[in-house]
Amino acid sequence: MNNYKSIDDIADLDLAVNEALTFKQTQTSLTHLAKDMVLCMLFFNSSLRTRLSTQAAAFKLGMQVMVLNVDSDSWKLEFEDGTVMNMDKAEHIKEAVQVVSQYADIIGVRAFPELISRQSDEAEPVIKAFVKYATVPVFSLESATEHPLQALTDVMTIKEFVPKKKPKVVLSWAPHPRKLPHAVANSFVKAMKRVDCEFVITHPEGYHLNPELTKDVMINTDQKQAMQGADVVYTKNWSCYEPYGGIVMPKEDWMITSEKIGTAKFMHCLPVRRNVVVADEVLDSSNSLVIEQANNRTYAALWVINKLLNGKD
Repeated sequence: MNNYKSIDDIADLDLAVNEALTFKQTQTSLTHLAKDMVLCMLFFNSSLRTRLSTQAAAFKLGMQVMVLNVDSDSWKLEFEDGTVMNMDKAEHIKEAVQVVSQYADIIGVRAFPELISRQSDEAEPVIKAFVKYATVPVFSLESATEHPLQALTDVMTIKEFVPKKKPKVVLSWAPHPRKLPHAVANSFVKAMKRVDCEFVITHPEGYHLNPELTKDVMINTDQKQAMQGADVVYTKNWSCYEPYGGIVMPKEDWMITSEKIGTAKFMHCLPVRRNVVVADEVLDSSNSLVIEQANNRTYAALWVINKLLNGKD
């Protein structure tokens, strides 16, 4: 694995999950694994868990960490080739990434979609530019269409806290006042298609994900029916795929409640809007795994960084 842009970059997902959970369970120091190496993280968008958990992972590996908030701390970057740079963008991505590569042993990048042009977002201009021009490994801290660190975390969390051999896992859309990306949902779908589970997606009419991604996956637009017998309910909002980035108000309430979820474990990547996406009664219950998920983010990042620096395909 030379770079980590997608959960698909992990050849053996089950092995990766086991190794990441072993890192979590070990009581010995791991600082020798990347001692005195440097991680540079570049954020084009805000972050809490991704930023802090990845820094924590790097510290556990013995690394030094540099963090740059690109839009506020550096020159604006140009990504188009052949552009006459006589406007507000002062530096081209070609030079910027090669320069950063000289300062770091590995680079993490976070860049959200614009949710204006599906073609543009699916082209993944930011993460692909970093991979193209970097001379060190690059990993995604969330891109326009995927969040592979979160997906690895989610598989780890299900394996750790849901002992059933073949659990029923439901990915449910939920309401939100803003239009949100598809990245978390996309990566979760990819991950669930690779594990032994009964996987169902439920969403209102008009909120389907990329059909190429969800083909061969059971989809039920009746949320209550889809959740019957669920062992895990993973909840996330995403905007419309068609019209891309749109918001259509569903005819019924899709907020997650204890009545709907029953005894299933509740998962969400956070941040989550209480009593909009999910009721307090669910989020504060013993069946909520959101804090455990957030903790596992550190060990997912630790596994990825170590694999890119020290692993062999």
